[in-house]
Amino acid sequence: MSAHLFTCRVYFEDTDAAGVVYHANHLHFAERARTEALRDLGVPHAALIEEHGLIFVVRRIKMDYLRVARLDDSLEVATTVLAVGASKIDLRQAIRRQGETIAEAEIGLACVRRNGGRPARIPPRWRHALAAMAGD
Repeated sequence: MSAHLFTCRVYFEDTDAAGVVYHANHLHFAERARTEALRDLGVPHAALIEEHGLIFVVRRIKMDYLRVARLDDSLEVATTVLAVGASKIDLRQAIRRQGETIAEAEIGLACVRRNGGRPARIPPRWRHALAAMAGD
């Protein structure tokens, strides 16, 4: 499977006084894209919580900012699964404007128990869906 694509718009609340997207808000765009990728794979976060009491948490993030995004820009976030382990996932996310990459992130997620935060194995349904997205 190729990268999952998610489109979003830059709103006033995403920007600073100059109309430029505040750096931390790129993480919001990336989070929404990851959530929609799981939903589109048929393995939404809500089901992971309800069926297993598990959640995915960010354990590592590396973000490179290449260009600014501005008020009213239409952005596309491309999410690619790089690797799926027993309890972790590695992703690459590219935020693009009109095909040009403006920010790139490498993100590591961990599967943990909602109550207590202890690491847990990714349930088979989620692991298989994510591995298919990775092309494994």
